[in-house]
Amino acid sequence: MIKPKVIAFYLPQYHPTPENDEWWGKGFTEWTSVAKAKPLFKGHYQPHIPADLGFYDLRLPETRKAQAELAKEAGIYGFCYYHYWFNGKQILNTPLDEVVRLKEPDFPFCICWANHTWYNKQWVSNNEVLYAKSKVLIEQTYGGKEDAVNHFYSLLPKFKDSRYIKIHGKLLFMIYDGFDFNLDFFASIWNELANKEGLPGFYFITHVCLPHEMARIDELFSKGFDAVNVSLHRNPFKTERNIGPNVWQKIYEIFVNHVSVKPETVKYKDAMPYLMTPRFKEEKIIPTIVPNWDHTPRSGRFGRVFTDCSPELFSQHIAQIFDFLKEKEDEDKIVFLKSWNEWGEGNYVEPDIKYGKGYIEALKNKLK
Repeated sequence: MIKPKVIAFYLPQYHPTPENDEWWGKGFTEWTSVAKAKPLFKGHYQPHIPADLGFYDLRLPETRKAQAELAKEAGIYGFCYYHYWFNGKQILNTPLDEVVRLKEPDFPFCICWANHTWYNKQWVSNNEVLYAKSKVLIEQTYGGKEDAVNHFYSLLPKFKDSRYIKIHGKLLFMIYDGFDFNLDFFASIWNELANKEGLPGFYFITHVCLPHEMARIDELFSKGFDAVNVSLHRNPFKTERNIGPNVWQKIYEIFVNHVSVKPETVKYKDAMPYLMTPRFKEEKIIPTIVPNWDHTPRSGRFGRVFTDCSPELFSQHIAQIFDFLKEKEDEDKIVFLKSWNEWGEGNYVEPDIKYGKGYIEALKNKLK
């Protein structure tokens, strides 16, 4: 049996940028939020402190090399770098630019265009309720053909790199939000340019993570996507789903309106059944493994938390997800890992001071 290809989402937020300096203060990176995090309820594991790699800076090639070595040790097939393109403006591109320029580390990669608007959410307390007031930092808009062409050529050195991941012989490219995206227009331009540049064309996939989106997955195939990556890490927090007594601290209504002043929590072991769906057996549905989740470093009391996460439970979760792949064709035995290093969401497998390399060992052992 061919072992699954595990592709890990990779956040390039760990280096200063002019935009973050302007929005959040000089020198801001994801580590700023991670280091400031505090326990918000009894038994809350915060802050999460990195171990082997420390509070790294992704401008350093030594850091990127060490990450790749750890990922290889875990059996991870490659990284999927989040990519930010706002109608001609690119942000947080330095780490992957340097990986391609220096031709190291020798580790496969692909790209996920995180095509969503960035907000600065401010929370105002009123009678034990927090209300969200959002300010747009940078809006995700789409230009016409010229922008699509410029976008393609900005990434051409990556696409031509021998490390770039291919599925069914085509370049794997994820568009995070596919519902409101004109794939026909975009794909026709990019595939034409790929042919012109001697590339094999694209295997376009998109991402679904919100519970209400699950019922709309087939719309994405009708739009022309080759596959859909499904991550159900938000599924256990659905207010209409009851998964047992005393699971919730408090249930809050749809988050854009108001939330409770305490984070919403669910035990990881109780969440595990809701991190999978029978649709994971389908050839063009790509499942996701989720080691942990704690959004409070970014969102404070607005955050949602999986409690009592552990490498041991993650190992069980991996086995459950891998079981869906048994009947798939070898080329479609793909799993995404959410995530390699999203420390601000408590969603990572990099070593920390609590579990060391426990999550890496768990994945390595299951891939054996």
